[in-house]
Amino acid sequence: MHLLKSYLQDAWVAGAEPQTPLLNATTGQPCAQTSSRGLDLGAALRHARQVGGANLRRMTFAERGELLSQLSGAIHAQRDALIEIGRINSGNTRGDAKFDIDGASGTLAFYANLGKQLGDRTFLCDGEQIRFSRSSRFLGQHILTPRLGAAIHINAFNFPAWNLCEKLACALLAGVPVLAKPATATAWLAVRIVELWAEQNLLPSGALSLLAGPAGDLLDHVQAQDCIVFTGSGDTGRAIRSHAQVLAHGVPVNVEADSLNAAVLGPDVAPDSDTFTMFIQDVVREMTQKAGQKCTAVRRIVVPQQSEAAVRAALVEKLGDTVTGDPEASETTMGPLATPAQQRDVAAGIAALQQTAELVWRGPKPPAQGCFIAPQLYASKAGKDAEFVHDHEVFGPVATLLTCDGSAGAVVGIVARGGGGLVCSVYSDDAGWSRDVLLGVAPWHGRIYWGSAKVSDQGTGQGAVLPGLVHGGPGKAGGGEELGGERGLRFYWQRTAIQGDTQLLKQILG
Repeated sequence: MHLLKSYLQDAWVAGAEPQTPLLNATTGQPCAQTSSRGLDLGAALRHARQVGGANLRRMTFAERGELLSQLSGAIHAQRDALIEIGRINSGNTRGDAKFDIDGASGTLAFYANLGKQLGDRTFLCDGEQIRFSRSSRFLGQHILTPRLGAAIHINAFNFPAWNLCEKLACALLAGVPVLAKPATATAWLAVRIVELWAEQNLLPSGALSLLAGPAGDLLDHVQAQDCIVFTGSGDTGRAIRSHAQVLAHGVPVNVEADSLNAAVLGPDVAPDSDTFTMFIQDVVREMTQKAGQKCTAVRRIVVPQQSEAAVRAALVEKLGDTVTGDPEASETTMGPLATPAQQRDVAAGIAALQQTAELVWRGPKPPAQGCFIAPQLYASKAGKDAEFVHDHEVFGPVATLLTCDGSAGAVVGIVARGGGGLVCSVYSDDAGWSRDVLLGVAPWHGRIYWGSAKVSDQGTGQGAVLPGLVHGGPGKAGGGEELGGERGLRFYWQRTAIQGDTQLLKQILG
């Protein structure tokens, strides 16, 4: 049995018995174990703040960027071995594992390049000097400096590599040390990545800590200069925000939570068009990639009534190509869910969905052993009144087809009924209709993906989280924001206005 240790105060430490087992998602058998019992998390955070923070703040952006480049390279060099861990512990197909691992190394590389661009500085000015009186000598200047605490990253089970690295890249480049807490059930991949970095001596002392097991009393030790970034359920996000220590010290919390993402087809799109083909391909991929366990996956498919029959037929045909099974088999295109708990939650969600929506298609019965769920498509004519569809996310290979009259107002009403999301995709070549829909749903989303004929062979799909664009969303999606290039660093900085003599300001700020 593989024992996963935590990396605290620059050393690997094991928690006390009993251990929590991690399972092979395909067989259901234990593959690793870990524990956080007895670990001194208060001491770990103090070490991060005092040692890790000081080390990172001494480094320039360029030097921090070079660190991220080395971390990225270490992941890429061990890509195949990491893919195998993803297959065993998370039930990933090779394609799904690459999506996670390459997303991790690619995000680190993106922020490494940003660090090079920011150059030999350790903090930034925010905007130009501001004149607020008749005097041209007494001015104001905003600056951005790293927080003096630690960044606590509480990550989701579905992307153990990408989730670790997308948060880590921003924090380290900003000059703030990290204590990362991957989801226990799929922590093996994150642990192995940090092991690679530690084995190669890439990490400055105190810059990164990793808690492999349950969080325990971690939040009891947060202080005013710390910050928290969380990805997971809305309920857990609310619990973190309302924690007594978090409230007492005003600790900033960034949450990425539930998201009932929609894919919208415009009334102008003909069934034999490139845009229609793009729409079908993207929806099916977003339903089945990572077995639908993506925060950016399509949950609601919104189409005009006149297109419903063609969309149904095309989706059923394309979904029929899905082969669910052992991710090690070459013919498999969709593996199991990551954990038995996820399998139970998705099964319960499907049972509830069946009470309010029509089953359009269900894949063949998957293997009985392991955490498998057959992909399935539902439909409802209730539009924005389909309460369960708009209020509950079934976090698996499941989506619901919703119809309306195709007008921009009707589409916006249905999409907005989801209460806020990470991403919405819109497929249309009609600029006027698209403008009304895009601007109508924009306040409800962190990102909008616009598919059209001229990008039908170039689009990334709504599920690809790009480091140069913001990731997050309002309302039900948590109200947070990550990535977005330099924007991703700002959560880890304090913005301060300095008033003084313009020449003295220039001497110290440049």
